[in-house]
Amino acid sequence: MAVVTPRVFVSHLAGIAVFDPNGDQVGRVRDLVAMLRVGGRPPRLLGLVVEVVSRRRIFLPMTRVTGVESGQVITTGVVNMRRFEQRASETLVLGELLDRRVSLVETGEEVTVLDIGISQLPARRDWEIDKVFVRKGKGGALRRKGETLTVEWSAVTGFSLEEHGQGAENLLATFEQLRPADLASALHHLTPKRRGEVAAALDDDRLADVLEELPEDDRVEIMGKLQEERAADVLEAMDPDDAADLLSELPEDEKERLLGLMRPDDAADVRRLMAYEERTAGGLMTTEPIVLRPDATIADALARVRDPDLSPSLAAQVYVCRPPDETPTGKYLGLVHFQRLLRDPPFTLVSSVADTDLPPLPPGTPLNEVTSYLATYNMVAAPVVDESGSLLGAVTVDDVLDHLLPDDWREAEMHGPPGAAADREGEPDDGR
Repeated sequence: MAVVTPRVFVSHLAGIAVFDPNGDQVGRVRDLVAMLRVGGRPPRLLGLVVEVVSRRRIFLPMTRVTGVESGQVITTGVVNMRRFEQRASETLVLGELLDRRVSLVETGEEVTVLDIGISQLPARRDWEIDKVFVRKGKGGALRRKGETLTVEWSAVTGFSLEEHGQGAENLLATFEQLRPADLASALHHLTPKRRGEVAAALDDDRLADVLEELPEDDRVEIMGKLQEERAADVLEAMDPDDAADLLSELPEDEKERLLGLMRPDDAADVRRLMAYEERTAGGLMTTEPIVLRPDATIADALARVRDPDLSPSLAAQVYVCRPPDETPTGKYLGLVHFQRLLRDPPFTLVSSVADTDLPPLPPGTPLNEVTSYLATYNMVAAPVVDESGSLLGAVTVDDVLDHLLPDDWREAEMHGPPGAAADREGEPDDGR
């Protein structure tokens, strides 16, 4: 009887859960590590890059993988929690091989790599790359036509060469369902060259969401690689407070050029935020809360709250103000919590159920007082009102947390579970 060799295409592995022998989830697959070999021999698959709950990325040797099935990876043995560091001889399959332009050995025709097939060697735990799924024709995000075919690894050449201008559409397709924070984590662990290519391939809204989740150095690096017109478009798509934070990290002349390229209304919001001290209510707030006039109904409020682009904290309450109903508004009258909107008839005026007793925050309120305010009143957002009584914006709990955590919290290493401290004597070999 012929032995059936298990084969998996790597795009199906991106993001799937990894479980230990007890059925507890270890983390999720973020990439695969391979070692290219000379003479057209199929590369050996060394292991998986797994992101554990603490956002630490660890290396899981393929010799510890006992099953890849039903959308999950099963492991055996002790998991080494040491942080993954890519070695010079190693290649990241998702990060560096997908979208690469290679050539068919038989005809010399250039093709684009869409996916990579891996298979387990018979009677062993070793895995290797044996298939390459490619598309003929010129590459590029807008060129999706062309014959596709699956060929043996030995039937293509060009993987060992560093490629300039490598595309990103197929890598992005493997991460399409990731939340912005998880995609930001994936970008952070790519090489600067690859990070720039992926950022360039994202649409403005998606890139804006990802930039809001990246560490400061990565954000500045990516913005520096974008054309100024594109950078301005991305800033417009960001929340004004996040755009202001990013611009404050740039040199003064570059900051002014980008503000000049933005739409006047968007630039005005950002300039207004940049006028406040960073760790104050004015510096923390967003200028885009839900604002309703006194004659609006609860039905109107619920329709605004349903906006899928709103964060949960901004959708938690609406602010009732006299016209104009964009910040800075007319006189601030009060706020209505989402729960209250659910308790009264849809035709009820929001002004009749607004909480008018809760004091708003002046824009100069320092961070520690903002934190105490949210905790005291059990709020996830708070109104910021100037001396004339106009609503300027709202401070949300997620923005407060961003400033309470250490500056490098997005990339700081967190310890693994007890007994898994990194780099100690006696840890099992990682198989590389």
